[in-house]
Amino acid sequence: MATILTFLLVATFLRPLATAKSTIEPCSNFDTCSALVGYSLYTDLKVSELASIFSVDPISLLLVNAIDISYPDVENHILPAGLFIKTPISCSCVDGIRKSSSTVYKTRPSDTLASISAVIYGGLVSADQIKGANPKAALSDPSVLNIGTKLNIPLPCTCFDNKDNDLPTIYMSYLVTPTDTLMGLAARYATTLTDLMNVNALGSPAIEEGDNTTTLTDLMNVKAVGSPAIEDCDILAIPLSACASNFPRYASDYGLFVPNGSYAIAASHCVQCSCGPGSRSLYCMPTSLAVSCSSMQCKRSNLMLGNVTSQSTSAGCKVTSCSYDGFVNGTIITSLSTSLQPRCPGQQQFPPLVSPPKALPDSLFAPTQAPAPAPSHSPSPSESGGFPKKHSNQKPSVLPSSGAVLGFPPTNIPTGNASVESSGTGSLVNPFSIISTTFLLGSVFKFLLSLPF
Repeated sequence: MATILTFLLVATFLRPLATAKSTIEPCSNFDTCSALVGYSLYTDLKVSELASIFSVDPISLLLVNAIDISYPDVENHILPAGLFIKTPISCSCVDGIRKSSSTVYKTRPSDTLASISAVIYGGLVSADQIKGANPKAALSDPSVLNIGTKLNIPLPCTCFDNKDNDLPTIYMSYLVTPTDTLMGLAARYATTLTDLMNVNALGSPAIEEGDNTTTLTDLMNVKAVGSPAIEDCDILAIPLSACASNFPRYASDYGLFVPNGSYAIAASHCVQCSCGPGSRSLYCMPTSLAVSCSSMQCKRSNLMLGNVTSQSTSAGCKVTSCSYDGFVNGTIITSLSTSLQPRCPGQQQFPPLVSPPKALPDSLFAPTQAPAPAPSHSPSPSESGGFPKKHSNQKPSVLPSSGAVLGFPPTNIPTGNASVESSGTGSLVNPFSIISTTFLLGSVFKFLLSLPF
């Protein structure tokens, strides 16, 4: 009986080794693009700590997730373990393929390449990939790292010219979980199954001609984890609708793309840009964060950056606007434009903001909510200090629906002190499988005890 139990335990917990798939975009230039990485916190982390892990600006990290940055000391706010966050990164061309070259990690006590790969970065990059990206570092023994060693982390990313079907798009690298399906991901991130499969070279979702036996249920099952389409720990490129900037190449924020329903910071925290719900037009305005900024007034007018005036005429509506044209040599560039439109535009729609989350949502299995409708009245910058006011019925502990994908990463691992022996991506035992395994072993054990010996 002991032999049988031992066999069942070993067979249950050992997972077959497999190489996770990821989207690889060949490239032949030195251009970079805006990209995102989907990440679930492995433990409670301050905003500044999370930003340090990905080498990004904490304010940019919060705004891309539409988290209100007006809270006091928001950079030291503690985000809960398991929270899913979209992280902005710069996607470069390195050795002929797209990857992040700006993410730098500084090793801490007890770090190994395996723990950095599987725990700190959640399986988004393998230990071998980290080792290959740091040929000059002392990594002869990946289980013993000198404290304070700076490592380049080649996070996966894609650009595809920041377009999808010729529309502005920003791509998010997403690590597949055991409960994911392609159809579910397409619905959650407001894309189509066809787009998702085409972007990731997964073939076509169309049913073969002459196959009259395939049902919708069959089609959904084919896209489940474990099928030829996607598997646990694969890394997909998720196309997210975005608003594109039109700044000149010599601007330091050239190529700025803002995901739909979120914000971005620019011009040394002097300017914020938003991409309203369902919008394709980037709207930029002053922010209250800056201590000192260059002039934001459009020349030959009394309009400030973000101001829009309209005047009804017999020929239509005369619209005059003061727009942001990029940050050049420390100067905020603005431009004044006038156009004749069929009708006068309504109030500018802003993405709804949420409070810095303190806990995970009540239900991990609740369906993803639809994007919140824009308020009927959008306050002006002077009313809100640069941001729209929060709704009174807004839950302070829930991220926007576009980022409400949650899991159960290990919460008992101190920062930088986890030790994982596998060097591949996705080497941690998935907590969902642990729960299922516990019930299975309990049932088997009761059954064995009932057998006569």
